[in-house]
Amino acid sequence: MSFKLLLYAPDGHPEQNLETWPETLRDLIPGIDVTVAESEGEAIESIKDADAAFGNIGSEIFRHANNLKWLACPQAGPSAGWYHSDLIDSDVIVTNTRDIYNDHISTHILSFILAFARGLNRYFPHQLKGEWHRPNYPIRHLPDSTVLIIGVGGIGAETARLCKSFGLTVLGSDPRVEDSLDHVDELVHPDEVGVMIPRADFVVSTVPETPQTQNYFNAEFFSQMKRESYFVNIGRGATVVLDDLNEALRKGDLSGAALDVFQIEPLPHDHPLWTAPGILITPHVAGEGPYLPERRTELFLNNCKRFANGEELINIVDKSNWF
Repeated sequence: MSFKLLLYAPDGHPEQNLETWPETLRDLIPGIDVTVAESEGEAIESIKDADAAFGNIGSEIFRHANNLKWLACPQAGPSAGWYHSDLIDSDVIVTNTRDIYNDHISTHILSFILAFARGLNRYFPHQLKGEWHRPNYPIRHLPDSTVLIIGVGGIGAETARLCKSFGLTVLGSDPRVEDSLDHVDELVHPDEVGVMIPRADFVVSTVPETPQTQNYFNAEFFSQMKRESYFVNIGRGATVVLDDLNEALRKGDLSGAALDVFQIEPLPHDHPLWTAPGILITPHVAGEGPYLPERRTELFLNNCKRFANGEELINIVDKSNWF
């Protein structure tokens, strides 16, 4: 079946290459009507009779949709507000781009774990001062260590595989995964994760921002971690209370933390977390890497074919949970 499609991503990543998609889609799906909106006004006009849309469709645009059945989110986990109440309460199916970043982000996570294991987070400050300092920081032998991955979906599962290759014991938690997973030694529901926190030498969060995960990693959570353990977050910044983490690091409640995402981005230059002991910070770059434009395009084109053929779409989102 042919259908009308709106493409609108004014604030999207340039790698989306929207300008190349219409011609490709017309060759792929005979009769498809594709519109690329350049402004909110054009998007409002085009969405009135669109069957499907890709992009940042806010509530002002969405309320003009009369025939919309599918909305493709340009990100895996968009910022708060993308899942507005009108969209959540509608019958519109939403898909996202999860799984296209699995290898890049899991490699970033492993980089953090290896840095902590070898004490690099402690040595780097000496390097910046030009100090030849050998304080004999404890080395964490990975085959004797345990990692808890909170969120063992695509990114978490690939992280588990990499961790097992270094000999770590892998614990996992995920609301969507009930069966056993390759490379995960023990798996529990998030309601039971508390029993695993004190066992972990490394706690890794890959969870998206949802109503349940906002401010999830707070003072109470950090108090359950071993003093010798490390915390890593590459999920979403809104899941971690930065002031609580800063206090935990300065009190010595945990040995270090690595963050790629933050409650406030960019992280203000005067935020105390920059100088917290044992901290590693990267500026929201864990997902960077080759082949992302090709993967995003392949996923979207595949879903367009499925939509035209009346088949189930890939990466359908639970709208009430934003993921």
